[in-house]
Amino acid sequence: MRLHDFRVLTFDCYGTLIDWESGIHEALQPLLRKGGLDLPRDEVLEAFARHEASQQAETPAMPYAELLTEVHRNLADEWGLEASDAVHARFGASVPDWPAFPDSAEALAYLKRHYRLVILSNVDRAGFDGSRRRLGVAFDAVFTAQDIGSYKPSLRNFEFMLEKLAAQGFGKSDILHTAQSLFHDHAPAKRLGLASAWIDRRHDRDGWGATMPPPSGAGYEFRFTSLGAMAAAHQAEAIA
Repeated sequence: MRLHDFRVLTFDCYGTLIDWESGIHEALQPLLRKGGLDLPRDEVLEAFARHEASQQAETPAMPYAELLTEVHRNLADEWGLEASDAVHARFGASVPDWPAFPDSAEALAYLKRHYRLVILSNVDRAGFDGSRRRLGVAFDAVFTAQDIGSYKPSLRNFEFMLEKLAAQGFGKSDILHTAQSLFHDHAPAKRLGLASAWIDRRHDRDGWGATMPPPSGAGYEFRFTSLGAMAAAHQAEAIA
């Protein structure tokens, strides 16, 4: 199997293209400072992962900004901290402030010359619109949890995307799902028979950070430590 075998790259955005762990950690600092807490970064991210996954399962139709507001409220409760509704909502609205990975824009610009680029994201439309400007390319399609009414790892999100792409003439064999999260993306992709590329952004760290540990069966066909490395591998295939 080669990268050149595919016509469409479908992307998770947050954790893959956008450095959501840095964004989440920074956006939680006002709460942590207010409570005088100095928790290790990964402990903070793992607590976020637990509450986010629980809230997404409980309220799958809730827009992501509202969902993040509830996650912040639940984190404050877990840590025994007081915060106003405005502080909770400020965290909920933080997605557009989260930075892109340094290699994302350049790698996407290269890949855009060879593939259709599609987003399948767990955020809402307003949040992604804020991130889109950081990525510098025009995506051919964007499918958010707000459009679908559920959150990955629900198979419904992938089935929605596959149906939309099939209407444009693309089958599963044309699509390479490209993502960081084994939990949100690679496990459901495998269940549906989609090839996938793991962008292993946490390759130099232990643990799963802001995502839940993956279930069994979360396989992948390609692994790269950055999107830039994936673009370089595509270039190398062309030369070989």
